[in-house]
Amino acid sequence: IFGGLVWILVASSKVPSPSLQGWVMFVSVFCFVMSTTLLCLYICGAHGGSSSWVTLDVICQETAALFYLSAAVLEAYFNTLSTTHLVMTIYQENIAAVVFAFLATLMYVIHKVYSLLRWKAS
Repeated sequence: IFGGLVWILVASSKVPSPSLQGWVMFVSVFCFVMSTTLLCLYICGAHGGSSSWVTLDVICQETAALFYLSAAVLEAYFNTLSTTHLVMTIYQENIAAVVFAFLATLMYVIHKVYSLLRWKAS
């Protein structure tokens, strides 16, 4: 959910720095699609209780957490650099995107910890 909000907020703001916000968009779309795909596969029962799926889950959550951490830091850095050049509404949208990116990072880290505990138990 938080990744989708990041995606919407970055897409709705005017992009003064396409290279930085392009990475944020890539991360949010990639992780949203990856998480949705894994969720659908788990709901359909495609994992079959295999331990390799737990390993895949750990790898995906770790990748998503690292990607979102880099995207959140870059977005926050972009906002500190361009506070004088941005219109206030764009600035507020980008700050909201930073907050939701850090929340998405936190959720992926928490999920990764639980996945690692499940991986260790299997």
